[in-house]
Amino acid sequence: MLVIDNYDSFVYILVQYLGELGASPVVRRHDEINLDGIRALDPDGMLISP
Repeated sequence: MLVIDNYDSFVYILVQYLGELGASPVVRRHDEINLDGIRALDPDGMLISP
């Protein structure tokens, strides 16, 4: 599960919930990853933070 962080503190609450549900979230800031980086991670899903 890829989580795109838009510099919102709420994102880490969501990451914690995802972990509790059995996901293995990977957090990347929106300005530190591009489409090629997302493809390389090959995530099962993606969550974009507020």
